[in-house]
Amino acid sequence: MPPPLFTALLLHWFHQHGRKTLPWQEDIHPYRVWVSEIMLQQTQVKTVIPYFERFMQRFPDLASLAAATQEEVLFYWAGLGYYARGRNLHHAAQKIMRDYGGCFPQELAALQSLPGLGRSTASAILAICNGQRLPILDGNVKRVLSRYFGISGYPGDKKVEALLWQKAADLLPHADIPAYTQAIMDLGALICLPRNPQCCKCPVQKDCFALQHQQTSTLPTAKPKKAYPTKEAYFALILQDDKLLLEKRPPKGIWGGLWCPPEFDTKAELTTFLQGYPATASETRTHLFTHYRLLFTPYWAKVDTQFCHDKNQVWIPMSNLGSQPVARPIQILLHAAPLLQKKMSL
Repeated sequence: MPPPLFTALLLHWFHQHGRKTLPWQEDIHPYRVWVSEIMLQQTQVKTVIPYFERFMQRFPDLASLAAATQEEVLFYWAGLGYYARGRNLHHAAQKIMRDYGGCFPQELAALQSLPGLGRSTASAILAICNGQRLPILDGNVKRVLSRYFGISGYPGDKKVEALLWQKAADLLPHADIPAYTQAIMDLGALICLPRNPQCCKCPVQKDCFALQHQQTSTLPTAKPKKAYPTKEAYFALILQDDKLLLEKRPPKGIWGGLWCPPEFDTKAELTTFLQGYPATASETRTHLFTHYRLLFTPYWAKVDTQFCHDKNQVWIPMSNLGSQPVARPIQILLHAAPLLQKKMSL
C-alpha cells in the first residue's frame, strides 16, 4: 500500500530541505538522540546546540553520565531551564546502568518507564535510531496535524490528544521511518510555525484545512487561560571578603539541586536574617516560570566573620562561582553586579 499523499510529499520535501547536520544527527546513537530530545523539550534548537555539544564532551556516554554527581550534571544543564529534565536524565542513566546492564532499552514500554521519558520522546528515539514504526506527538507535530486535519480543541485535552495520536499513526510510512520522524518535526519547526507560518513553502499546503479556511492563526486551539499568579521573593547576596554565601536548593521543586543565595518571602525575614548588617537593594527583576511569575529583589550586604548563617549555607569563593550549578537568573544577576565583575570567574 502506498503511503498517504501527506507522507509522500513530506518525505520528498525533507530529502531536499530537511535538517540533516544537527549535532545529534551525526553518529546517531540512542544516547545522543535521547539527550537531544530531552534538551529540545520546550527549548529551541539554536539554544540547545551549544549545550548539547558541551554536555557530550563531558558525558559522552551513558556510563559517564550515570557515574557523575547530580550537582555536576546540573552544572552542565544550568541555563537550559526546566531543571527537572536534567535531574531525570541523570536518574534515568543510573537506572539503565543498574537495570539494563548499560544497554539502552529497545522496547517502548521499557523506555517509558524511565524518569522523564514520555510516549512521544520514547517513540522518537526508537524511530530515529532503530526505524521502529512508531508515531510521535511533540508540540511541533501537534500543531502540524491540528492545522492539516482541522482538529479544534486544546491538544492537551485527552480526547483531542487521542485523535491526534491516531492521525499521527495513520500517516506513518512503511519504510524510511527515521527520515519521516525527523521530517514531521522539521515541518513544524521550520515551516508550520506557531506565528506567521511559511505556508507558501509547505509541501502539504494544498490539502491543509487551516490554510484553506484561513485558520492558521486559530489552530491549534490555545490552552484555556488561567490566572497567572505573581510571587515576590527577596534574595540576600552576602559578601564576606572574597566569598559569597550560597545554599543548595532542595532536590525537587524550582531550581532543584542548584545553588542560590538565601531566599525570603518578605523583606522583614531578610532583614532579620542579616542580623543588623546594612544592605542595599538592587533593581527588582522578573523571571517567568511555567505556572507563575517571580518578582525578586536582591539585597547586597557585606558582613564580617561574626556573621552567623544556617548550616545548609556555605561560603563560596567568588573565583569558584563559575564551577557551581547556578540558576540562569542568578547567573545574570551576578554578572550584572559591578561589585563582583572583577572578582568572579563566571
